[in-house]
Amino acid sequence: MTAVLFDPAFVRHRPPYPHPEHPGRAQAIHDRLRARGLWERCREVAARPATREELSAIHTEELIETVEATAHRDFTQLDPDTYTVRDSAQTASLAAGGVAELACRVLDGREENAFAIVRPPGHHAERDRPMGFCLYNNVAVAAAAARRAGARRVLIVDWDLHHGNGTQGSFWDDPDVLYFSTHQYPFYPGSGAIEEVGGASARGRTINVPWSPGCGDAEFLAAFDRILLPAARAFEPDLVLVSSGFDAAEGDLLGELRVSPAGYARMTRRLQELAGGRLVLALEGGYNLEAISLDAEACVRVLLGEEAPDASEAPLLPAAASALDRVHSIQKAFWPL
Repeated sequence: MTAVLFDPAFVRHRPPYPHPEHPGRAQAIHDRLRARGLWERCREVAARPATREELSAIHTEELIETVEATAHRDFTQLDPDTYTVRDSAQTASLAAGGVAELACRVLDGREENAFAIVRPPGHHAERDRPMGFCLYNNVAVAAAAARRAGARRVLIVDWDLHHGNGTQGSFWDDPDVLYFSTHQYPFYPGSGAIEEVGGASARGRTINVPWSPGCGDAEFLAAFDRILLPAARAFEPDLVLVSSGFDAAEGDLLGELRVSPAGYARMTRRLQELAGGRLVLALEGGYNLEAISLDAEACVRVLLGEEAPDASEAPLLPAAASALDRVHSIQKAFWPL
């Protein structure tokens, strides 16, 4: 069965000034899934706090203590983009623990697949540094938890507009985690070049596909078909986790990419071919409330077994075709592409 996760705490992490990462994001997706009758077709799983062991597998004690200390202050500005209020530490713990719980449930077969509406997002949080709206790295924490629960290999797919520097860093030298990212480039946070392929013990376990503005369904699906799926089949993951940012959607307030709901649905369907369908999507970015609601609905419909609608089959933009050629030329040393 498809599991879904949402907690009222996720709307209590609330900026005291106008900010693109605000409670309305999670609420809009939750409300859309309920209004369309999809929430009732899923099994709701309660969020739980992350354990100290789960957080420490990814983050330093100093970072954890920094986040926990914010519970005693009305407001903390951790960096120019990243804020906390009194409820943020609890909310971040529930987000990380909730995604970890779903990952373990899907891994052991209690759930077929899952979608987590969590915030704050996570993929920019580094081992020792909150950044980019992120406090704890939810998907990285979940991947480490799944490994402890018996997963031999985990695939992380990051289709957020921004590169997941924190996730890449978490598993840079780990041969049992494959990190694949599509992202606008050059753009925040500045990482994610094609040449970033992993550490000495994990060459090829990082795959970056940087896009120029204007890329959409055709380009993303080509990256999946030409690069991700051949590599992932050879890698043979036991679980697939998705940093499911919807800021690559057309009309997003921060980005210049053009993925449609049908494109997200098609990507989700392709990922179901891997790991026996053991797939968990966890919300990252996305700042156009209508777009993220439609995109989330499209993904959940596919998780529930509905057919994915047709996505754009337009010719690839020349810059995107060139980028894919460069990724292929580098990654073919590591994978049967």
